[in-house]
Amino acid sequence: MISTLRRGLLVLLAALPLMAGAAVAAPSAHDIVLDTTTRLLADLATNKEKYKQSPSEFYDALNGIVGPVVDADGISRSIMTVKYSRKATPAQMQTFQDNFKRSLMQFYGNALLEYNNQGIVVSPAKDESGNRTSVDMQVKGNNGSVYPVSYTLEKINGEWKVRNVIINGINIGKLFRDQFADAMQRNGNDLDKTINGWAGEVAKAKEVTEKASEEKAQ
Repeated sequence: MISTLRRGLLVLLAALPLMAGAAVAAPSAHDIVLDTTTRLLADLATNKEKYKQSPSEFYDALNGIVGPVVDADGISRSIMTVKYSRKATPAQMQTFQDNFKRSLMQFYGNALLEYNNQGIVVSPAKDESGNRTSVDMQVKGNNGSVYPVSYTLEKINGEWKVRNVIINGINIGKLFRDQFADAMQRNGNDLDKTINGWAGEVAKAKEVTEKASEEKAQ
């Protein structure tokens, strides 16, 4: 009887890690956006003056916090579209993904360095029963205006990843897709030239969003 009980306890102890792992659910899309935003703002509040002197350090920190929750591969292919991605070599896709991530961190980083803690509110969670959902937030600008931001997330291998963002009504994914197609035309369908010049296209996107925000604020 004692040996049977002992064996039962050993089986139970061996199963506990599996049971604990099963009990820990993957973070919700809402929690991912909320947690990422909270950690990002906390880091910015602590190191803002240092980051202003060395923006590259901020881009690295931003990538460390935001990078893991972004589906960089999916977004890169979406921007390039099937028309061009199916012609790209694995090396070209990797280079574009790297350039995209670096440019994206600069795109958001420059805007965040101008943020003075005016206020960010993440809206309540939406239905997450499917494989695609959105998380909304409101960002108060320096002029007192409130700008809506909506993140689109998709479930990939059981984890939520950001696939797109709409800032003040501007669909950034569509904007980047349009700019990639336009750049390909201007570059005579030279994929390498377009990929290597992607940082300039992101700078243009920043100008478009800033101009649209100013017009809506008027």
